[in-house]
Amino acid sequence: MEKTTLKIRILPRWIIVLIDLVFVFFSALLAFILRFNFDYSKLDDFNINHGIFTFVGFSFISSLITRSYAGIVRYTGLQDAGRILVTVTLSTLLSLAASSLNYYYNDVIIIPVSVAIIAFFTSVIFLFSYRLAVKQLFAYFFRPDRKKKGIVVYGTGRSGLITRQILENDQRNGNKVVAFFDDNRQKSGKIIDGVKIFDFNRDFQKVVTTYDVKELVIADRNLSIERKNSVVDSCLRAEIRVRVVPPVDHWIRGELSYNQIRELNIEELLGRESIKLDNRKIKSELRGKRVMVTGAAGSIGSEIVRQILFYLPECVIMLDQAESPLFELNEEVLSRKGTSKIYPVIGDVTNDERMDAIFSEYLPDIVFHAAAYKHVPLMERNPFEAVLCNVKGTKIMADLSVKYDVRKFVMISTDKAVNPTNVMGASKRIAEIYVQSLNNFIKNSNPEATRFITTRFGNVLGSNGSVIPLFKKQILKGGPVTVTHPEITRYFMTIPEACQLVLEAGAMGEGGEIFVFDMGKSVKIVDLARKMINLSGYQPGKDIEIVYTGLRSGEKLYEEVLSSKENSMPTYHHKILISKTREFDFGIVKNDIYNLIEAAFDQDDLKLVGIMKYVVPEFKSNQSKFEILDDNRSVS
Repeated sequence: MEKTTLKIRILPRWIIVLIDLVFVFFSALLAFILRFNFDYSKLDDFNINHGIFTFVGFSFISSLITRSYAGIVRYTGLQDAGRILVTVTLSTLLSLAASSLNYYYNDVIIIPVSVAIIAFFTSVIFLFSYRLAVKQLFAYFFRPDRKKKGIVVYGTGRSGLITRQILENDQRNGNKVVAFFDDNRQKSGKIIDGVKIFDFNRDFQKVVTTYDVKELVIADRNLSIERKNSVVDSCLRAEIRVRVVPPVDHWIRGELSYNQIRELNIEELLGRESIKLDNRKIKSELRGKRVMVTGAAGSIGSEIVRQILFYLPECVIMLDQAESPLFELNEEVLSRKGTSKIYPVIGDVTNDERMDAIFSEYLPDIVFHAAAYKHVPLMERNPFEAVLCNVKGTKIMADLSVKYDVRKFVMISTDKAVNPTNVMGASKRIAEIYVQSLNNFIKNSNPEATRFITTRFGNVLGSNGSVIPLFKKQILKGGPVTVTHPEITRYFMTIPEACQLVLEAGAMGEGGEIFVFDMGKSVKIVDLARKMINLSGYQPGKDIEIVYTGLRSGEKLYEEVLSSKENSMPTYHHKILISKTREFDFGIVKNDIYNLIEAAFDQDDLKLVGIMKYVVPEFKSNQSKFEILDDNRSVS
């Protein structure tokens, strides 16, 4: 026999208004009766009908103004109570105003002040109580047949209380908030709206066992990343799903909806606390300046553009050869550019004539050079392109910066330039050597000449082609998730962090420095994969397999520790260090790079990479066909 389902309809708003007015009518009537202690004879002294209908009439007008009828009754909450309070307050004030005017002109009081006050309280009580009653009846008669899912909310602030209401109002999923967690120990043991507050560290296991918890929702936006990781790890071990409430400024029209309570992103666990910048120094560097960003449409370049605009430069020249991404970036930043001018420019940094024309037209004061090829396996297969883009492109931009009196040139490099094991890292190291030796060369003859500054990054969370977007795609497809090696580790930083470092380095740099970042702790990639699978609601090895594919060509197992005290010097910012590297003679470097660029056109990759290894002696290939060059070098 087919089970019949009861379709739930939402009452038309005019019916809600009508019901509200009926309750207001009885509230006003009760107010008159209570005021005169049930002595009905005294009611003859007042035109009670006139008074009641005046109060009802202004209540109708007030409800239209405040839209107190707009909420769905079975989802009544604190916001509805607020609207009711405003509506009744407005109607009471209007009724008293009308009564005062009538007394002034006709010497007749329609509604005594005492009656209005009583009517105010009875109306608020009646209007909110009947809504709560409907909500409870609805929850009782239309509750799902299945057992309700136990949920714990982390945080007891305004966001936590609203989250609890939203979760329990969603009838489709049968949610029940069984407990709150809060880090304020003074709240532990107290009860909010029938739900007890617990201390996470002390009571987590007891709450999970007692209430059969299936999910935890983080509603506290003030949790540190370290604390959030601790909470998430405890939940994942207990096979509890974790979701998070977005910031209040992301709520739709200021209200939270069930669909906005989302899965926790891995980026929220790998990032670190915001670094403090010397914004005044950065502002003095950028305000009113003409700033060029190469590779502007990329992950790093586009964020640099966004952050630069905050400091109100005269203009930003966004240079990139990728047409569609540059178009999209231009459309985005036009709305936030303020007084700055935006110039989207299509161009290839390896085209010296085109770049010369661009410098001549825009005359930048500062250049942030982010244009580069960065994918290790691709550059290992295409060393010619790595040299042309990363070396020749950097040389062209650096030389033009000197020619057109650019004040500062900030080059974005990579941690893979440290003791490189691949073509990409070696090409970036050669670019570093060129700009550093050029800086030292021109500084000796002209102290006011262009100052060249380099910043090195680790892996950037969420950048194009990085491991996290790849894992997300693989998980969505049901796996497998591919990891190159069970022991491989990487350092991570967020895109905003990386770009803050660029701006800070550009501001503090005096020329010739290679700035590196305190990257914190390295992350085991297989652990990252397992956590991402768990956060997606699956179990590694059971629902989604992890497959090891072997190290890729040129790939390191462990990255160098950039913040090593033996290889770096401190700056005034504890997160930013200066790498200690040997200096090079510019004349020799210039000649070596000329030979390297010429060799890139010969299409002989062994010859080309051999020259790279000559320029960078510490370049030793790994998992690559170019290892033969290292063998020959060691024999010779």
